Parts: sequence; C-alpha cells; structure tokens
Amino acid sequence: MEKFTVHQGVAAPMLQINIDTDAIIPSREMKLVSKQGLGEGLFAGWRYTLPNGREPSPDFVLNQAQYEGTSILLAGDNFGCGSSREHAVWALKEYGIKAIVASGFGSIFYHNCIRNGILPVVLQNDQVLVLAKQVQRDPQVCQLNVNLVDCYVSVLDTKNDKGKDANEGLSFPFSILPAQQAMLLEGLDGIALTLKSTSKIENFKHTYQAQYPWLA
Repeated sequence: MEKFTVHQGVAAPMLQINIDTDAIIPSREMKLVSKQGLGEGLFAGWRYTLPNGREPSPDFVLNQAQYEGTSILLAGDNFGCGSSREHAVWALKEYGIKAIVASGFGSIFYHNCIRNGILPVVLQNDQVLVLAKQVQRDPQVCQLNVNLVDCYVSVLDTKNDKGKDANEGLSFPFSILPAQQAMLLEGLDGIALTLKSTSKIENFKHTYQAQYPWLA
C-alpha cells in the first residue's frame, strides 16, 4: 500500500448520517472482482442523473466545481454502515479519497479502510461540523491537513503562508490504534504487518517443535 503520513487536500462535506455501502457503491456497479474499475461507480445513485447512466448530476457535491480534486470526505455519523462489501472502499480509493473524517463509521468499513490505505478519522460531531463550515467558505483555498504522524486534523488557508503552520490554525486531535497507525504509516497490509514478526514466529516454531517433537 501507499504510505500515509500527512495529506493536505480539498475536503467535501457529505454530512448525512448512515450513508451505507450501497450508497457508496450500488450493487449494480459491482461487476468486477478486481480493485480497479470501480471509481466510476462511486456514489452512482447520487452522482448521476439516471440509473446506469453517466450524466453528472449538478446537485451532487463531488460534481461541483469548487470541490474538484476532492481527496478528503467530511461525513456524518455511521458512515459506511450496511453490508460488508469491500468494493465501497476500493471505489473510494480509486476515485482519489485519501481520508474520511466522521463522528463514527461502520465497524467493518472502518477496518477495510485501514487495510486499503484510506485513513478513517473519528472526531466529535460538532468538530466535524466546524471543519465543514470552515472548508465550505472556499474549498479550494481552505483545505484540510490530515496528519497521521502526530494525529490531528487542521484547516489550512493555502493563500496564507501562516495558515500552512497547523499550530496557528484550527486543529483537532484524533486517536487511532498503534497497530493501525503503523500499517498506514508504513504502507503495510495485514500480511506484510505479520511478516514483520517473522523472526518471532520462527523462534516460536522451533521452540514449540523442540518441546513437542511428536507433533512436527
């Protein structure tokens, strides 16, 4: 996976609660078992004017000019609930989403994000709303800075040199489990993370075989 350390980008607000995986990628768009080719189906029910069509709906946030190049979503509570389909995360990844900030996530969706290199950030709902209010002033200028190294999210003004110092701007800390943080920082999937303990696994194997040779 690509390493995630610090990312600055345009953030789009999608503050409805309970946006489920079928809304993120409808089942009719899941025609592939590959991780590639799903980006066009992202939010297809809202993003396009007609089912199975590809004419952009002007009312959908990601189709609006001010949110061009969105790489961060500001979401409502329980984002990614519903079915366990990993295609939802694959579609977000292919579209270019690097991080999602919400007050809560569907449990399976949250872990699928980690395993695919997308950072899910949990903040209090009022903090998410404050961030959304700030970026909506001018999404291309008031961008979000998501720092996984020091675990905070801040609003930066790209036209203001001072705003590039996160300590001088609006900033909220977040928590993440150390193992999950390590996976993202180092760009490791679950298998690669396990392989980091190869020497410990081998030592256990040899010790166990020595104690119980009849099981070898």
